[in-house]
Amino acid sequence: MADEFKRGDFVVTELTDLTKISFLLFIVVFVLNLLPAFAPPTWTAMSFIGLTMPKIDFVLIALVAAIAATSGRIVLATLSRVLVRQKMLSEQTQRNVDAIRLGIESRPVMSFGTVLGYSISPLPSNYLFIAYGLTSLPIAFLALPFFVGRFVSYSFWLKTASTVSDRLDLDWFESAHYFIGYFLISQLLLVPFIYGFTRIDWHAAFAEKRFKWLGKPE
Repeated sequence: MADEFKRGDFVVTELTDLTKISFLLFIVVFVLNLLPAFAPPTWTAMSFIGLTMPKIDFVLIALVAAIAATSGRIVLATLSRVLVRQKMLSEQTQRNVDAIRLGIESRPVMSFGTVLGYSISPLPSNYLFIAYGLTSLPIAFLALPFFVGRFVSYSFWLKTASTVSDRLDLDWFESAHYFIGYFLISQLLLVPFIYGFTRIDWHAAFAEKRFKWLGKPE
């Protein structure tokens, strides 16, 4: 009987600890994905968790992180639409980026697959949601494949890191400078990317199948 009580206490304590970790993880990942730039990529956090806590339930952690990341990016895209599109973009630029809607809505399967593939990769997604927020497209169209892709991606990084941790004696901090270099370079490209996104003539790209820069406002 005493052993059963001890096992029960252990299970309750473990569940409580996992709940606390999940709650804290949700807050941290949500905030990281809410920031428009210079936030550490979430997949590095997943790798860190996998290396330092290899026995953790990686499916649950990946699910919590994917929900938090998607929620944060939805808010980021909404802020991009409200603060940048409506207050900073000229009418010509707004009409131009709205031409993307025609291209995406005419190829829904390809668009879904492209976002899904991008979301599985370790590439930064702040570019994607800020740019998407500048269009008039429903944000949910981007959020669904992003959530699925991030869940798959986070599960992969968690499982891979935990497997490596079990088999090899690695110090995560020894490779930190590689992550920092990747992070700085990717974020420094944000401003030129967004500027280029608004200056591409999207009507010409989708309707005429040719690339050209948008002309100066009339």
